[in-house]
Amino acid sequence: MTDSLTLELAHFEADVLTGIYSEETGRPQPLRFTIAVKLKPAPRYLPDTPLAASKNYMDLKHAATRALPEGVHFTLIEAVADHICETLFLQDERVEAVSVKIVKLAIAERGEEIGMTLTRERR
Repeated sequence: MTDSLTLELAHFEADVLTGIYSEETGRPQPLRFTIAVKLKPAPRYLPDTPLAASKNYMDLKHAATRALPEGVHFTLIEAVADHICETLFLQDERVEAVSVKIVKLAIAERGEEIGMTLTRERR
């Protein structure tokens, strides 16, 4: 069996310019993100192992916020997820796969989660 390491950011909310309907365009939509990144793990993690042996969890949050181009409207949330995946692949060559789940909060009527999940492996 091969070791694996998955870093996660779950249920993070941010506003993103996205949508296809007239009531969605021109203003940010609230989205909920869950991002999982599969990394090549170090051989061991000891008490004094430095951060460089893993990845900063805040990089996941950054990919869903500051790394999104300012003022760009994403028609589909799939395009938002794609951009997040590519950002994380570019940040660190140890990233083997990225999974991005996005829930559109503005269209939920009774607390249901409406959205999608995109999983990409490094090519």
